[in-house]
Amino acid sequence: MTDLFDKFDPMIALRESVRGPGREDPFGLVMEKVISPTVAICNGRETILLGTYNYMGMTFDPDVLAAGKAALDQFGSGTTGSRVLNGTYAPHKDVEAALREFYAMDHAMVFSTGYQANLGIISTIAGKGDYIVLDIDSHASIWDGCKLGDAEVVPFKHNDITAMEKRLKRIPEGAGKLVVLEGVYSMLGDIAPLKDMIAVAKANGAMVLVDEAHSMGFIGPNGRGVAEDQGALDDVDFVIGTFSKSVGTVGGFCVSNHPKFEILRMACRPYVFTASLPPSVVATAATSIRKLMHAGDKRAHLWENSQVLHGELRARGFTLGTETPQSAIIAVIMPDLDRGAAMWQALMKEGLYVNLARPPATPANMTLLRCSLCAEHSAEQVQTIVGMFERAGKSVGII
Repeated sequence: MTDLFDKFDPMIALRESVRGPGREDPFGLVMEKVISPTVAICNGRETILLGTYNYMGMTFDPDVLAAGKAALDQFGSGTTGSRVLNGTYAPHKDVEAALREFYAMDHAMVFSTGYQANLGIISTIAGKGDYIVLDIDSHASIWDGCKLGDAEVVPFKHNDITAMEKRLKRIPEGAGKLVVLEGVYSMLGDIAPLKDMIAVAKANGAMVLVDEAHSMGFIGPNGRGVAEDQGALDDVDFVIGTFSKSVGTVGGFCVSNHPKFEILRMACRPYVFTASLPPSVVATAATSIRKLMHAGDKRAHLWENSQVLHGELRARGFTLGTETPQSAIIAVIMPDLDRGAAMWQALMKEGLYVNLARPPATPANMTLLRCSLCAEHSAEQVQTIVGMFERAGKSVGII
């Protein structure tokens, strides 16, 4: 009899090779205590956090914490129901109002996770007989949304406008078309040429969905993401985002100006058939979102951190995922998985946590260390991080 777990044997072997004798598990980090958005106790020692998505450092904001505590006392620990049953509380309506204010859009719909937002929206608006044209490096939640909706999926080479246009022109006349893009791609931290891509999509009669998970709160004059920064937000039909990054809590959302958008509350199965977020969670999100509307100084400091770390690592001989800093993510490319795991271990010994990323999550079979900067990292911390990278890189022969 075939064991249904046999198919995981290659993954098990890979994980064991990465951990190795006497090594820590790069995919099993335990934070024993979190001191601030940038520091935690891991394995009994103080560790600088450079591998979280806490881009704007909102997880310990006093107003955000106070809103969550008040909602916990007023509404209890959970909703025990779907949004279409008993799961809509006043804080759910308030966080959707905050999103409409933040994006200056007519509609906002909140999901329990960002993954669920992509899964639900994509699978509901593009179904059998429709076509989805998407970047080959799209997030797993986008691919799974395509699969769930049963639309024809047409991928194109990463950030290649010409390839995207060719795919669009091959779609049969009269078919429904959705182009799915991301503002910031999470592995290398590179941004999409959204303005030109959106223009091509519209010229070919397609609707456009942009996932701004890794740019919302940070990129753009008002923190609305890459589409805003490139002056193309008004031409986007759906913006997907998450609360688990710059907002500093958990949840996902979609905002839109489409006049029929509200019907998705009845048609979207991942929205209808799951419990809503706890009121304390959406209360923290609403407070955080409204504060991010006025966070220009924090955005400027985060850009400075990104530019400094990118420049310093490059100057010391590390290979980076982008020629210039494009987001809060800096990818440090490793020669192979074994040395990438050794570098991760060396950094942990230094007191620095980053993400070890490997295929199939990474593009082009790369192994990389993904650094995610925070607006709360001080200039001094950034210089400390540079020193840690230099010592670790020399100790394992990366530089």
